[in-house]
Amino acid sequence: MSKILVSWSGGKDSLVALMELLRAGKHEIAGLLTCVTEGYDRVSIHGGRRSLLERQAASLGIALFQVSIPKDATNEIYERRMTEALREHKAQGVEAVAFGDLFLEDVRGYRERLLEHVGLPCIFPVWGWDTSLHIENFVRLGFKAVVVAADATKLDADFAGTLIDEDFVGRLPAGVDPCGERGEFHTFVFDGALFRFPVKLTHGETVLRDGYFYRDLIETFEDRQAAASDSRSGD
Repeated sequence: MSKILVSWSGGKDSLVALMELLRAGKHEIAGLLTCVTEGYDRVSIHGGRRSLLERQAASLGIALFQVSIPKDATNEIYERRMTEALREHKAQGVEAVAFGDLFLEDVRGYRERLLEHVGLPCIFPVWGWDTSLHIENFVRLGFKAVVVAADATKLDADFAGTLIDEDFVGRLPAGVDPCGERGEFHTFVFDGALFRFPVKLTHGETVLRDGYFYRDLIETFEDRQAAASDSRSGD
């Protein structure tokens, strides 16, 4: 089996892409690859806390690899940091990188060009999926996710912190993609079939920053204790 990384945001599309890869059984998942913003300890773009992402990866039982980028990083800086990281992983036997993109051709083309410089192919396990069916299937399979960021030009502040459930799509305004594929919203998955245990969290404040409403999600005290125990035991 080929050894691959999964581009990881902690959201539903990267989670379903991972599920599809595991179901197909053709690849060895070497780890999850994510970008975090230096000085903020948060996932770039999605804004979720790094501690929650680490807890999520622990529940999935998959290694998490983090690429640090500065706040307001230019494309040049992002590409340089990412290229350096990917070359290191390639040297350790990684043969491809998988992404959870659904239909944006320009985004797919950008990823393919970036990885071409490293000599790694891209895999798109959920490419072309109908987004309405995709989100319905996600809920039907029992995954639990919450909106962590909502585009303030398209969604009200109340959407930040909303649970993805059977009624979610019906509450979206006209023109918003059911999966938020155009960046209308971003999610964090905290429980489901692939998880060994749920990531327990509580909701903090909602802030408006850079055109998005961000809902702060915080580990519960019990999960902090469990994470410390896992660290001491080497889990």
